[in-house]
Amino acid sequence: MKHLGILLSGRGSNFLAIADAIDRGQIEDAEISIVISNRAEAAGIVAARARGLATHVVEARGRKRAEQDAEIVACLRQHDVDLVCLAGYMRLLSPEFVAAYPQAILNIHPSLLPAFPGLDAQAQALQYGVAVTGCTVHFVDEQLDHGVIVLQRAVPVLDSDDEASLSARILEQEHVAYPEAIALVLSGNYNTVDRRYIARASQNATPIEEAK
Repeated sequence: MKHLGILLSGRGSNFLAIADAIDRGQIEDAEISIVISNRAEAAGIVAARARGLATHVVEARGRKRAEQDAEIVACLRQHDVDLVCLAGYMRLLSPEFVAAYPQAILNIHPSLLPAFPGLDAQAQALQYGVAVTGCTVHFVDEQLDHGVIVLQRAVPVLDSDDEASLSARILEQEHVAYPEAIALVLSGNYNTVDRRYIARASQNATPIEEAK
């Protein structure tokens, strides 16, 4: 059984998609061992408690990032976490955190990285005038939205789109892509070479898929 640790700051919709995928058996031999937030009032923490999951809040106010991260890492280790999943966690991780879980922290970002890293990726896509954007699940390293890409899903940008409509359609694909990527990583059936995630031949999933 693999143990997941979820970090979130807000509503936790990707956390719920992951939890539902585990319940459906889409992510096999896995369970969510702990849900951690930097905000006590986060809706995702409320949802986790409603599901009977263990939760922990590590407030960021007035604390150095390294100190906060050390507490989070200790909590993850206490719950035997194998894979850390950032699900709308709005804090940059310290180098010490990344070093504690090398190639074992995943994040999802609402663009086709390396395009539009950082905040407001959907607005960036609209301002730039691209025809296609999407979402990316990637390993976390010490740089912002930079680690090895595991899986991407493309979303067309419509002429009628505004930031809200585009964000909603990307989010739908995030809820599909994140559980799929977690299942791929937990299978261990891959290699990373330089910046490339290479699925072994026995896997059927493709690393880039277009939303229908």
